[in-house]
Amino acid sequence: MNEDRSETQDQAGMATPRGEQTPAEAAAPADTEAKLAELEDRWLRAVAELDNLRKRIARDAERIRAEERSKVTAEWLPVLDNLELALNHAVRDDGGADAVLEGVRAVRDQAVTLLNKLGYPRHDETGVPFDPARHEAVTTVERADADPGTVVEVLRPGYGDDERQLRPAIVAVAKKEE
Repeated sequence: MNEDRSETQDQAGMATPRGEQTPAEAAAPADTEAKLAELEDRWLRAVAELDNLRKRIARDAERIRAEERSKVTAEWLPVLDNLELALNHAVRDDGGADAVLEGVRAVRDQAVTLLNKLGYPRHDETGVPFDPARHEAVTTVERADADPGTVVEVLRPGYGDDERQLRPAIVAVAKKEE
């Protein structure tokens, strides 16, 4: 073993004086800088691509919301048309209160059917057990003909199911007689 400290050996086994760089060592900083520049460029491109993706998703989501609003609104137009027809009949028919009432009921039924079709069924049942997920109790009443905790009156119907509920039904609930 030669312990001469004035020379070092490079990878090929050739001796170079201490303090001088081998050609491989001289090229290393240039390669490192080039690699660093390439990685920085790739990183900047990835960040820009991610930003463009976020913007595209936001635009697509807004477009989809607008399309869905248009579809739902178009579904409600016949209901509005029928309400206007009922009002026109009420103005023309002085003695036709029954016909107007029948027309308004038909329009209400059409609206309830449309809500059901859109995935929001109507809940206005009485005689069912109170369910805090579907009902909002605003009062209790003493009723001999109903079990305690049973819905005895629906003051405002609810719409929707357990997963997608527009609003709970506002109800009166039976309590024990005292």
